[in-house]
Amino acid sequence: MTPLSAAAVYIGINILLLFFLSFRVVGRRRSAKVSLGTGGDADLEIRTRAHANAAEYIPVTMIGLFVMTQFAAPLWVIHAVGGMFTTGRSLHAFGLSTTFLPARALGMVLTWLGMLAAGIGVIWLAVA
Repeated sequence: MTPLSAAAVYIGINILLLFFLSFRVVGRRRSAKVSLGTGGDADLEIRTRAHANAAEYIPVTMIGLFVMTQFAAPLWVIHAVGGMFTTGRSLHAFGLSTTFLPARALGMVLTWLGMLAAGIGVIWLAVA
């Protein structure tokens, strides 16, 4: 496996996570008959925030992961950053969707660590 193919796996998983979260929002919108906003529906609010939170964090970090591959980051670095971030995003989505706060908190920490590692990695590889 090359660093690029490893990054592609993490990018693909995160795209599927966004799709799944989006699908949950649309399903709840249809059943609650809410076209715009959340209409005061607590479950729709939770689903919307879970999706929006993922949409806020995933794109920029996946771009960072891809850029790292273009600067020849080692495979283990791509797996460390991609794995940490993707695990974090999955845990956060699960925790926020089910109100299981330990998963949400750990997911956010792993998300931030993965994001931080991608940001530092891109800069490090660019100037090294």
